[in-house]
Parts: sequence; C-alpha cells; structure tokens
Amino acid sequence: MESVQLDDFLSFLCVTSTLIKIEHIFWGAWVAQSVERPTSARSRSRDSLTMAQVEKRGGLLRKSSASKKPLKEKVVLMYDEIFMTEDPSKCSPRFWEELFLMKVNLEYLEGKLESLDGEELMKIKDNINCLFQHCIQALGEEHPIRVVNALQTLCALIRGVHQKNKSTSGFDIINMLMGFDKAELCMKNLMESLDSLLCAEGSESLKSLCLKLLLCLVTVTDNISQNTILEYVMINSIFEAILQILSHPPSRREHGYDAVVLLALLVNYRKYESVNPYIVKLSIVDDEATLNGMGLVIAQALSEYNRQYKDKEEEHQSGFFSALTNMVGSMFIADAHEKISVQTNEAILLALYEAVHLNRNFITVLAQSHPEMGLVTTPVSPAPTTPATPLGTTPPSSDVISSVELPLDADVQTSNLLITFLKYSSIVMQDTKDEHRLHSGKLCLIILTCIAEDQYANAFLHDDNMNFRVNLHRMPMRHRKKAADKNLPCRPLVCAVLDLMVEFIVTHMMKEFPMDLYVRCIQVVHKLLCYQKKCRVRLHYTWRELWSALINLLKFLMSNETVLLAKHNIFTLALMIVNLFNMFITYGDTFLPTPSSYDELYYEIIRMHQSFDNLYSMVLRLSTNAGQWKEAASKVTHALVNIRAIINHFNPKIESYAAVNHISQLSEEQVLEVVRANYDTLTLKLQDGLDQYERYSEQHKEAAFFKELVRSISTNVRRNLAFHTLSQEVLLKEFSTIS
Repeated sequence: MESVQLDDFLSFLCVTSTLIKIEHIFWGAWVAQSVERPTSARSRSRDSLTMAQVEKRGGLLRKSSASKKPLKEKVVLMYDEIFMTEDPSKCSPRFWEELFLMKVNLEYLEGKLESLDGEELMKIKDNINCLFQHCIQALGEEHPIRVVNALQTLCALIRGVHQKNKSTSGFDIINMLMGFDKAELCMKNLMESLDSLLCAEGSESLKSLCLKLLLCLVTVTDNISQNTILEYVMINSIFEAILQILSHPPSRREHGYDAVVLLALLVNYRKYESVNPYIVKLSIVDDEATLNGMGLVIAQALSEYNRQYKDKEEEHQSGFFSALTNMVGSMFIADAHEKISVQTNEAILLALYEAVHLNRNFITVLAQSHPEMGLVTTPVSPAPTTPATPLGTTPPSSDVISSVELPLDADVQTSNLLITFLKYSSIVMQDTKDEHRLHSGKLCLIILTCIAEDQYANAFLHDDNMNFRVNLHRMPMRHRKKAADKNLPCRPLVCAVLDLMVEFIVTHMMKEFPMDLYVRCIQVVHKLLCYQKKCRVRLHYTWRELWSALINLLKFLMSNETVLLAKHNIFTLALMIVNLFNMFITYGDTFLPTPSSYDELYYEIIRMHQSFDNLYSMVLRLSTNAGQWKEAASKVTHALVNIRAIINHFNPKIESYAAVNHISQLSEEQVLEVVRANYDTLTLKLQDGLDQYERYSEQHKEAAFFKELVRSISTNVRRNLAFHTLSQEVLLKEFSTIS
C-alpha cells in the first residue's frame, strides 16, 4: 500500500516539474518577443518602402517562400510573354485585346527593356514591333482605359528603347520600335490618332498623356536634330492641334505649358539644315486668340519664377543671416545674395524667343495689359485630375491671367508680358557665374535685341501714353542703398529696358568678365538710340546714369588691360562705348529731352576727362606698336577725335574762367555756364555710320549657342517627364463621368 502511494507521489512530482519547465519556456519566449517587437516594427517600417519599390519593379504581388512561388501581376506575366521569342498571340488569340485592359506597370516594362543586352533585344524585335503597332491600334478604341494604357505603354517603350540605345542613332530606335518597312505607316497612324485626341472634346487626362508622349518622342535623343523619328512628326504635323490648345482657355490652363515647350522643341528640329514646317507655320500665325494664349502661358511661367524668387528673397532677408549681416555692416552681402537661387526656365524662355524672332504679330502680345499677377488673389480651385509635370521649373497650375477670371481693376497695377520678362531678366542676369543662368542671361539679351530692332515694338516702348511702374530686381551692393519700390515712377517701357542695361553694366565688372553679354547689352542701348534719333523721340530719362556707367566700364577695361587682353578683344567693346558717346554728341540735340540735357553730356565728358585721356594714351600706345591689337586700337583712336576735341576746347576756357574769377573749384552750374558760352567756337568732325547697325542673325552667329541650349532643354525635359502621375483610381473616376 505504501509503495503504491509512493509511486503516485513520484508521478505527481514528475508532472509538476514538467509543467513548471513548460511554463518557463513560454514565459521566456513571451519576454523575448515583447523585447524584440519594437525593433522588428522599426525594421519593417524602415524597409517597407524599399521593398515595395523592388516588388513593384519586379511586378510581384507576393514574395516567394519555401512553400509558395512568387505571385506576379497578370500584366507582368503578359510582358514576360512579349519578351519571349515567340508570338504571344499564338497561344492566346485575345492576348493584345486583354493587355490594354490591364493597368500598365511602367517600372517593370522600362526596367525589363534596360536589362536586356543588344543581342537579346534583337531577338524579340518582332514582338516589340508588334506591341508598338497594337498600341497604335488601341488609340482608336472607344474605351478610354484602353487608350490610356496604350499611351502609357508607348511612353514606356520609347523610354526603355532609348535607354538601351543611348549611343546609337535615331535609325536604330525606329527599327527597334516599329521596323523600317512599317515605320511610315505606323507613324502616320500614330500622329493622326494623337491629333484627333488633342483636338477632340473629352478627357483632359488623355490630352495630357498625348502631349507627354509627344515630348517623350521629341526628346528620345540628346540632340533632337539627330532624332530621325521627328521626320515623321514634320510630315504629319500636329501644329494646328497645338494652336487649338493655346487658343482654348480650358485646354490652355491644363496643357498650355507642355504645348508651348513642345512647339519650341519642334521648331528647333534641323532648323539650319532643312525647311522646318513648324517654323514656317509659326511665322505666319495671325490669330489673335492663339497668339494671346501663347503669351499668357509664357507670362504665367515667368511670373511664377519671379514669385518664387521674391518669396525666397523675403525669406532670406528675414532670416538669421540677414540679422547677422546688419550687425557686421553687410560685409558679406554679395555672398548672401548668391544663396538665393531658383531654377531657371530655359524652355519657356526659348519659346518666347522663337515667338518674338519668327512672328512679327507676336510683338503686339508683349504689350497686352493684364493685372499684376503677384498682386491678384486667385480663387482656390480643386486640384486638376492630371498633376502638371515640371519641365525645367514647375509649370503654372492654372491660367491666372485669363481676362475672364481676372478683370482689370483701377486699383490694381497693370502689367504685361514684356514687364514680366524684364523682371525675369533682372533676376537671371544678376548672377552669370552659373552656366544655366549665363545661358538664360544671354538668351534674355538676344530677345531684347530682337525687340529693339522691331519698329512696332519700339513704337510702344517709347509711347508716352503707355506708362508703367516696373520694379526690377537690383543686385545688393555695398556702396548703394536698395531703392524703395514705392518711389518708382510710371514711365514708358523703354526706360525699364535702359535701367536693366545700366544695372547690368554696373554690376558685372569682375575677373570672370562676361564680354559677350556686355557687347549685347551695349548693342541693345545703341539700337534704342538709333530709333530715337530716327523718329526724333525725346525721352525723359536720367541719361547721366547711363553715361556714368559707360565711363566706369571704360575705367574697368583700362585698369584690367593685361588680364582682359589675355582672353578678350577689349577694343571692340571700348569702340562701341565711345561710339555711343559720339551718337549723343552728334545727334543728341534731336533726341535728348532738353537743351540742358545736352549741356549735362558735355559736363560729364569734361568732368571725367582723365578717363578719356587715359583711354587715348592706351590705344595710341598699342596702335603704334606692331602687335595683334594694332588695328583694333587704331579704330578707337579715330573714334575719340570728337571727345578729345570737346575736352581740349573747354578745359582751357574753364581754367581761364576760374583764374579770372579767383575760384579754386568751380561748381557744376559754373562749368555749365562756360560750356553754354563757348559752343559757337567748338569744331567737331562729322562721323558716318553712327546710327547704323548690323541686324541680328541667328543662323550665322548663334547656331552653336542654340544647338547647345536645345540639347540641354531636351535632356531636362526627358529627365523630368513623369507618366505615373495618373493613378488608375483617378482615371476610372474621370471616365465614369464621360458620356
């Protein structure tokens, strides 16, 4: 009996011990899990985005495991069939029909194309050609989802093949996408479908995708003139479709930016080698609504840039650095200014240039008045269904200068495209050290050159009845105070142009001397003076500021003669400056506002006679030596004849007047009195050709610059194009409301 009880007791102890061990195991596991859980959660949140991107690019719906294979999207499986050597429709007759009902996986399709080497790609060329052709066929479908998927697939195909064929010519890309034998028919059908979609009343998302596809097609090679695909775009023109977008306010608000950039790029396709139909058509456009629409798009894009710069400037001035510079006496004001940077927009600037250069009717658009954009509060509107894609800079989201939306108000400062452009120029021309800003500054001066040569543009520039208050941005400098915006007077627009030129002259005398920009700047001033002389326009302008800036520029050239001559022919610029003074001396009585202005010119020359004497000594020294600058220096020597005559005539008389009246230092009024009393005995030499100039010519002098500029713009457009901005949910919502 006792042995049985002992056995039961031992069994009880064994069971109890086992339960305790089990409890300890579970308790330890629970503690370990509770300790490790936060770390695991953090790890998962950190890696989730990367994993999602990898899975999306790989087209995975479920990761692989020991027991299950990875689950891929249906569309990815269909793509994999296309990347086989056999025709995917052999086993599945409805393959192509089903493909365009599937949501496009852009990342996977582009990545797959990029991952193949040249031989592998050539093996599936027939399937790629077939996919390209079926995409074009799908564009004619009634079902909008098919059309959207076809457009996105075309974009992915073009981008993927381009990435694979970066070093090859456009011919190879044509062959890979559609085959040489079918290229003409394919592109004809594609361009006709895109034209129909752009002109049709319907989905704005479809129009947006059409424009993005066209931009992708245009920029498929770095040098667009080597993109042979564009030959088909030239033959099957979409010019009228672009104009329709620009002339129709709702379409312009949504797609105007892309349309204008596309047109600017198409105009630059082989523009020097062959007849470009887009150049011909743009040059003869005379429809007011279309030209105004183009002007509105450009004005809004430039205004957006100006606004962004102003916001950054205000933020910068109110920050800690501003307070610090005030304490130390603004010692580093120039460095502080350089930190204010907004990405320049060469694409929209190129569009403005082409419009001004090619179409004389567009000149009228420059003067079309509208409310000052920065001063107008626009009503908040819902976000567009198709997010705008930045091309260089963020394009405008809405047309805030539509005359319907923003009626003119007597209390609101009016503006126009030219004023907006001048403000933009005053910003980008401040800092020419950056390559993009240097190109932008050069293009701004080229546009101003075209404007200064145009008779009609000069008419409204000098019109006394068209007065505006133009607030140009001025570079902060130690020796001058910032002008108050409220004190700006209303003046003819030519005054703002001259102010901009004076500002550039004053602020760019530096070691990295922008000689080309200075030459263009002086040319703009000269052409404006030629118009004033020809039409006897007496402009009320503070000419003394211009004269002072020009003399200071001459002093800079002389003081840096050795350094500058190693890089530039400074005598070309010196001759232009001297001839500007000769223009004032010879013809100033026909265009200076008052006789006293002419007197002030002589006073300024006499006051700064030492600078002109030093210039004469320098050019005389170089013109008498048998060096490379002999001829150039001789021209300046001859041009100085009248300036030296004025100095040599009046200086002795001023000294005599001071001696007779026992005055050690004459006042300005006393000097002017001597000048007025001795005009009659002054003899000047008549100089020919002062009011003549060589007209601007792009092809002969600027071709290299524009080729490089367009290449940069094309690369930037391609890099910033985004096709994934349209979510399937947004599309379904939009198309569900289409009748």
